[in-house]
Amino acid sequence: MAEPGPPGAAPSGRRIQSVLFMCNFNAVRSLAAEAVARHYFGKSVYVQSAGVRSGEPADPFMLAALDEIGIDASKHRPRTLEELEEWEGLNFDLIITLAPEAHHAALEVTRTVAVDVEYWPTPDPTLMEEASREQRLDAYRDVRDGLIFRIKKRLKA
Repeated sequence: MAEPGPPGAAPSGRRIQSVLFMCNFNAVRSLAAEAVARHYFGKSVYVQSAGVRSGEPADPFMLAALDEIGIDASKHRPRTLEELEEWEGLNFDLIITLAPEAHHAALEVTRTVAVDVEYWPTPDPTLMEEASREQRLDAYRDVRDGLIFRIKKRLKA
């Protein structure tokens, strides 16, 4: 296993120039991770996100949670890993997966590619369907804030 380099470096020690965030549908967690990373590092790191499966629109609760802190992700259009691979390939220094299904998919597609894959277990706030609107929004805020903390720590130069 490679020695960890400075924060913001890939395990090989080089600075991260491109990152892909992956989740199940690219509508909640990976959408938020992409928006947060672009907000804080968009001038220095190329950022994309994708889902394993298609069919889910951008989640309005996550859009609201991001909007609360001045991040507008309303133009985000969810895309699948397959679509991203067709459009531009998977030329990333780092792939960060946020759900088990996405992690397995990332490991599968990167078997022959030199890219680091990290798994960040991230709760799925959509599972709070029975809760009140405010409780649901709090779950989305928790995911947002957790991603902000990890992304800032991982990508800082």
